Amino acid sequence: MVQDKELHYRSTEEILFFQEARMRETIAYVAEHSAFYRRMFHDKGIDPSTILSLEDLRRLPLTTKEDLQRHGADFVCVDKRAIIDYVTTSGTLGDPVTFALTEGDLQRLAYNEACSFSMAGCTADDVMQLMTTIDRRFMAGLAYFMGARKLGCGVVRVGNGIPELQWDTIRRVESTACMVVPSFLVKLVDFAEKNGIDANQSSLKRAICIGETLRTVDGQLTKLAQKISERWPHLELYSTYASTEMQASFTECACHMGGHVPADLIIVELLDEAGNPVPQGEAGEVTITTLGVEGMPLVRFRTGDMCVRYDEPCRCGRNTPRLSGVIGRKGQMIKFKGTTLYPPALFDILDNIPEVENYIVEVFTNALGTDQIQIKVGSENHSETFIKQIKDIFRSKVRVAPDVRFEAPELIAKQQMPPMSRKVVKFFDLRNK
Repeated sequence: MVQDKELHYRSTEEILFFQEARMRETIAYVAEHSAFYRRMFHDKGIDPSTILSLEDLRRLPLTTKEDLQRHGADFVCVDKRAIIDYVTTSGTLGDPVTFALTEGDLQRLAYNEACSFSMAGCTADDVMQLMTTIDRRFMAGLAYFMGARKLGCGVVRVGNGIPELQWDTIRRVESTACMVVPSFLVKLVDFAEKNGIDANQSSLKRAICIGETLRTVDGQLTKLAQKISERWPHLELYSTYASTEMQASFTECACHMGGHVPADLIIVELLDEAGNPVPQGEAGEVTITTLGVEGMPLVRFRTGDMCVRYDEPCRCGRNTPRLSGVIGRKGQMIKFKGTTLYPPALFDILDNIPEVENYIVEVFTNALGTDQIQIKVGSENHSETFIKQIKDIFRSKVRVAPDVRFEAPELIAKQQMPPMSRKVVKFFDLRNK
């Protein structure tokens, strides 16, 4: 596997030359070793040796999550004895998919995360506190651990939850950076305030955040990020975006204007519903081709994530493209009373209502056959006036108001963590498919 951590700083022509050379290697590799892609080339009458440029790449069919779910074993390109690690996707939009990784794939993950942490300003002098799980078949948890080690950081594996243990660890080892789901930082601040801990005087100065969007497409903080920054201003927030299928992550630099694409590891296209590239500044579905993956490489895989791409050079001096935070999942798009919505937009509103302790958003098909939204809110205030206030806020922000009902915060907290889930679930899609 050819890697070049300085590729970000090279010219766009050099980046393109590098990517096309690695792409040709990937196409040749899957044509020889992947039963799925061999069949695809044969059925479509495509000679893989003719795929020489990124323009040529667009001649190939798109790979979907359904392909992975139905033909997962056909994507494996190595003998079973070469597989070192098995992981699964989270299954947000269907059955989880098992991925097989070789030793080379694990080293690639470590390299990617070391580069990501470095992108966010981490060095070998940092102590990285992992506030995410490393078990439950979770690729990212292992990648974070290996990446921090490769960078030379000290690592402390606390796992998710348990604010008391997190603060005890920060005090004991003087952690300077953490890997965390950002909403958990609110719980950490709550615990600190209730227990006489000054979060802003702690050793923790940098948080690399996964799973929830921190910034809008134009670079402004989301309500959740604002809430964290107002209460913990000495903690700098960095956003990172990744998925199991990509086997790579996109992390912000200090300019905080999108996650830089690791161009030596992945090719990214943003496509519309018909599979065509979207114009600059418009949201499209992130579609990826992995570079250098041995176990289960993917070619033109539709992730389902909707982002905006920025191609202009970054103020930090890097020339690689950047991606916005995830606007939403294509499969989770809601058409409600003529308005198109994605769950993160609803979360952002609810996160900014102080009396809302927690919540879940449900979407289902109503008697008219259209989408209906119901929000279950955990709050001490159960008044009709508060329901009206919530609906008025929604109307002012997204022009439509969902149904609102109250439930005990403890019950909602249980619903947010289904038995097999690795992360908090705030959106439940109950629509007729």
